[in-house]
Amino acid sequence: MKKLWGGRFQKTPEQWVDEFGASIHFDQELVEEDLTGSLAHVEMLGKCGIISQEEAELITKGLKTLLQKAQNNELSFSVAYEDIHLNIEKLLIDEIGPVGGKLHTGRSRNDQVATDMHLYLRKHVQTIIELIKGLQATLLTKAEEHVETILPGYTHLQRAQPISFAHHLMAYYWMLDRDKQRFQESQKRINLSPLGSAALAGTTFPIDRAFTADKLQFEGMYENSLDGVSDRDFIIEFLSNSSLTMMHLSRLCEEIILWCSQEFQFIELDDTYATGSSIMPQKKNPDMAELIRGKTGRVYGNLMSLLTILKGLPLAYNKDLQEDKEGMFDTVKTMEGSLQIFIGMMETLKVNKEKMEQATKEDFSNATELADYLSTKGMPFRDAHEVVGTLVYQCITSGIYLKDLPFEEYKKASHLFEEDVYEVINPYEAVRKRMSAGGTGFDVVRQAIEKAKENLN
Repeated sequence: MKKLWGGRFQKTPEQWVDEFGASIHFDQELVEEDLTGSLAHVEMLGKCGIISQEEAELITKGLKTLLQKAQNNELSFSVAYEDIHLNIEKLLIDEIGPVGGKLHTGRSRNDQVATDMHLYLRKHVQTIIELIKGLQATLLTKAEEHVETILPGYTHLQRAQPISFAHHLMAYYWMLDRDKQRFQESQKRINLSPLGSAALAGTTFPIDRAFTADKLQFEGMYENSLDGVSDRDFIIEFLSNSSLTMMHLSRLCEEIILWCSQEFQFIELDDTYATGSSIMPQKKNPDMAELIRGKTGRVYGNLMSLLTILKGLPLAYNKDLQEDKEGMFDTVKTMEGSLQIFIGMMETLKVNKEKMEQATKEDFSNATELADYLSTKGMPFRDAHEVVGTLVYQCITSGIYLKDLPFEEYKKASHLFEEDVYEVINPYEAVRKRMSAGGTGFDVVRQAIEKAKENLN
């Protein structure tokens, strides 16, 4: 089969070589973007008199027919035509005749594919931003329900201090907010047009790059044609932002997995987001959380893959850049799927308030309250730390908690202790009184939720 670029060549590749070099099996994902970019390009060609208006109208009609067929999943592609661009060109020529070959006037596949990917990411990044907002809204709703639900806060995965469950959820709200901001910030670099850069040096045809940029609703153009066809920074930035977001989701997944274990029993996942065992009838496995945690690794891998591909490439276009797409497509699919799953998983999450609260009463996470108590009565904090540490050790050796320690033992440790010490170490009171900005105090958390609502809107 004659190649659309085959004039220079006396031989055609064997089929297995075609298969190795072709990208149509994955870049057909760009079919609508490719047709959209071509519609803008041909309109510009007609406007600038590079082709006749009649030719432009005929090509436009053919492209719109192909776009309709693409949307109806009625197009068939061939490896023989390598990629989405040559496949579309061949289908266009089959649809309207040889005039379809004029579509490629004044452009190259190099600026064409770059344009396609800018259009593709622009659409999907906006979707991801909306999904992040959806997950933030879900976390806000759950947080409002559990402002006064208390659980142990952890450092080093050891119980540290009691906190509000809402406060814990809101930490992820603000992580996601930074993720959202990064994606929003990246849009101004995604929304640039490389169309008209041609192969690498621009074109001798009197094209109007500003016209096509405006038609495709780009906010600007690449100022340098070499940069326009070779830049993949915007994809790296997307993969990097996605890696950060997946890392945040993975951290919450890890906590969800722990919390729904028999050892914690803090939460229960809805059956929709769990699976059973093929051999152990009693099992309810948090598979969706585990999958998101696992898929984080493939998103990291896609980032490292593209960074490695680009690190030694000279200007301008190189065939290596064909490898920029699959990781991008995979990351988009992984991100959108993970966020959708997470929204449903958090909406249906059942919280075992009693189990959480009970956990705060069976540990020493209230020890800091005692040290602070002594400090407010004039004892240097470092001395107070020593006194309370000794009391904790005394309780451990006796198999009791600070709430069980007789008052006379407190008085032996320091004359500063008064009868109100038992109220001070009540976990609920310990949380309620942490009123510093950004803290876990109930009123502060309620204020944070209101601020987050305004921020989300």
